Amino acid sequence: MDPFAVVPQRLAEFLRPQLDEIAGEVEREVQLQVPEYARPADDAYVRTIRAGVNQALTLFVDRIADTGKKRDLEHVVHTYQEIGRGESGEGRGLEVLQAALRLGGRAAWRRMMKAADELTLDSGEVAALADAAFTHMHEIMQAATEGHTEARLRSSGELQRRRKRLLDLLLADLPASPETVEELARAARWPVPRRVAVIAVGGTGQEEDERQLLPAGVLADMTARPARLVIPDPDTTGPSHGRALAPALRGRPAAVGPTVPLAQIADSLRWAARALSLIQRGVLPGEGLVRCADHLSTLILYADESLVRALSHRVLAPLAGIPAPQRDRLAETLLAWLQSESSVGGTALRLHLHPQTVRYRMRQLEKLFGDSLRDSETRFELELALRAGAASGSPREHLQPVPEPVRLSVSSVRSTGG
Repeated sequence: MDPFAVVPQRLAEFLRPQLDEIAGEVEREVQLQVPEYARPADDAYVRTIRAGVNQALTLFVDRIADTGKKRDLEHVVHTYQEIGRGESGEGRGLEVLQAALRLGGRAAWRRMMKAADELTLDSGEVAALADAAFTHMHEIMQAATEGHTEARLRSSGELQRRRKRLLDLLLADLPASPETVEELARAARWPVPRRVAVIAVGGTGQEEDERQLLPAGVLADMTARPARLVIPDPDTTGPSHGRALAPALRGRPAAVGPTVPLAQIADSLRWAARALSLIQRGVLPGEGLVRCADHLSTLILYADESLVRALSHRVLAPLAGIPAPQRDRLAETLLAWLQSESSVGGTALRLHLHPQTVRYRMRQLEKLFGDSLRDSETRFELELALRAGAASGSPREHLQPVPEPVRLSVSSVRSTGG
């Protein structure tokens, strides 16, 4: 049962006007009892500590009054994580921080007991108050400890090494068990997301500088080729990821793979790397962060290029004997005609041509392809081949001869003893 639900709400109203006074007592107790905190005032530091004390006390009272919201708890947790990081940065050990929190909690508890006496709470209500106070204190201490530990690990480089091992594990050929992932993610201070997307990054950069520019929670291996970033739950933040990643990417070509469940992370990397390759070849646009989801048809076309070339060689064979400039014009016209559902007017609009020019070219194409232009399966194959040629900049490369497979006769097999 939630201990906060048992504590009488009148205690919250009794304590609320006294919060500033209680916060002052907590600060004085810590400064008197912990030598490391008896130091000349650093305004920024003092403001952070005071804000943490005030937030913790206010949230405690709000939880008793049943007005505390989850986001308020998250805000306090974030504050105490920052305090923990700051303490590590000041060079104070975790035991000093924990001692200060215990002493502060004890000072606050004395005021709670005084209030309980004045309100004549019964033994059950006092027990519930103690349970609530210890629960609240545990959450705060845990947050401060997490922040302190993370800062210490980060400063020693150990956190990055753990995250690198985690990333290698996630992208390994043989998928790891969820239990193994959870264990390593916990050691790497990485909350395991439900879904992820992988970004493949081309070019070279300054690894340490780029890592520091990445948003929190992004796993990165900038030494891999291509470099890869794992974005947790990308659909929850939308376009903000592109803006947040821009300083680290520094204009380098990059492609983000589809958002997938964590167990399918290798698929997201595979498609992102494929898209990056097509960006570097000029097939896909290279401006900004390219999303695979926006170019699925092109990625499918280029999933097996040798197969597409074989298809193109077969279905575009009637164009093979045409001189190159004319062949390109006819291929462009045929693709636009197919995409316009055989409409001359629609084709003319697509190509910014006079309809009469389109009719002239279509008569040439009908002589070359004959009745096959009216066959639905042939039309589909033609559009695939022409789209692949258009994506590469010209159909010419798709009209190069495809080597015939080697055929062995029975006699040749016998002669080799096979």
